[in-house]
Amino acid sequence: MIDWEPLLLTFRLALVTTLILLVIAIPLAYWLAYSRSRAKLIVETLVGMPLVLPPTVLGFYLLIAFSPSGAFGQWLDSWFGIRLVFSFSGLVIASVIYSLPFMVQPIQSGFANLPASLKEASYVLGKSRMETIFRVLLPNIKPALLTGTVLAFAHTIGEFGVVLMIGGNIPGKTKVASITIYDEVEALNYDAANTYSLILFAITFTILLLVYAVNKRYFK
Repeated sequence: MIDWEPLLLTFRLALVTTLILLVIAIPLAYWLAYSRSRAKLIVETLVGMPLVLPPTVLGFYLLIAFSPSGAFGQWLDSWFGIRLVFSFSGLVIASVIYSLPFMVQPIQSGFANLPASLKEASYVLGKSRMETIFRVLLPNIKPALLTGTVLAFAHTIGEFGVVLMIGGNIPGKTKVASITIYDEVEALNYDAANTYSLILFAITFTILLLVYAVNKRYFK
């Protein structure tokens, strides 16, 4: 009989991560699209590094940072009583960092491809920067927002290396679906591994199919 707990934990992690990324990614993508700062190249590189960096490398450094024996982890533990290693909160932070480019880059491209006259016209009409972003620019990049949201959500569902390094394998707490599949394969329970894999495959396929269908309709 299938254990639904890892799947529910996976989608909870993906949902929380995606909501946090929306809050972070929109202002960051806006800044990357329009800023002329010299620091832009460095920030853009850092944001994109999870795309090419092995997950175990990122997971290792996050593990060192979050560990109570490290300076940051010790500070969190002594001042706030927070331990991020082998916790759901740690998984969320690691997932936000690891999935950041999948949210930021589509939104950044959406902003960058808008006509400059659109923003200028909004300012001429007396709109503030915040009003321009939320009432003028964002409504015109709905496909980019949708793409970034879905890619971040789907990418979080499929995480393995980072979540294993930070969260380990604690049932009901950090044992997500990808870890469960690995455990079932290690135990030679291929039927169970196949069931979990098929569920994740079907869900992610459906999500991406809907995104492509919506975007195609939007551009008609």
